[in-house]
Amino acid sequence: MLRVIAALAVTLSIVASAGAITLFPPDFRTEEIETNGTKLHVRIGGHGPAIVMLHGFGDSGDMWAPAAAALARDHMIIVPDLRGMGLSAHPDGGYTKKNEAADIAGVMDALKVEKADLVTHDIGNMVGYALAAQYPGRITKWVVIDAPLPGVGNWAAQLSNPKTWHFNFHGPDEERLVAGRERIFLDRFWNELSADPSAIDEATRQHYADLYARPHAMHDALEQFAAFPQDGVDNRAFLAQGKLTMPVLALGGEKSYGAGMATELEFVATDVKGAVIPNSGHWIMEENPSATTKMIVDFLTK
Repeated sequence: MLRVIAALAVTLSIVASAGAITLFPPDFRTEEIETNGTKLHVRIGGHGPAIVMLHGFGDSGDMWAPAAAALARDHMIIVPDLRGMGLSAHPDGGYTKKNEAADIAGVMDALKVEKADLVTHDIGNMVGYALAAQYPGRITKWVVIDAPLPGVGNWAAQLSNPKTWHFNFHGPDEERLVAGRERIFLDRFWNELSADPSAIDEATRQHYADLYARPHAMHDALEQFAAFPQDGVDNRAFLAQGKLTMPVLALGGEKSYGAGMATELEFVATDVKGAVIPNSGHWIMEENPSATTKMIVDFLTK
């Protein structure tokens, strides 16, 4: 009974905080879509050619609301929460990005979407690469934002970077340390990986902290990191089959990956354009949503 009450309290907190962050347009709907042995929470809106938007760690699909609103004027927008994150289901396994890409392909199948543009951030980049590599005919353009790909490019340097110590932070004892302290743990990422921590406001922080405090949520989030070694094996196998050929826009936050994002994507794609999001660290949609949205819209619609 105590667990039920605690879970209800978390859910009510999420609902209460949702109004304080940027919301999706009212004509968007949500669906719980069965795919690849799990169920994903998916936001859907607009009409026209499809765009799939994938979030990363520390966020959920909610991060994309400002860009989704701009793109939905002439596109069908599909915004899932990744497996084990946000309001999606929490299966015990399946957190390799190769498998999560199959989740997204299943969402596209359920919505009868054969082809789509792709917009990704952070762990979403890793799922996005696995999606584009396995289903290259289904991805028409890709906007990839501010995170590297496991096992390829300059990945070895990422593993020795003090700022990315969390790549190796997972396991039962680590989860015990974070349990009940999800906000403290997440504040570390928002504070240290942003250009200005004040850009991530209190309502946004609490909204995501509530999501990551849901039962099994932090375990599944850390499983995303635990899968990196296998992701590296999979990515090298994808690359051995050839580079991606669809147009790619690689965006880096000015105070984060910056122009280096284009270099990272050139390891895996042949048609890469790079740009830098000004006045932003890693948290591009929280720190500079207007500039990020404009870059995405310009690339996908021109």
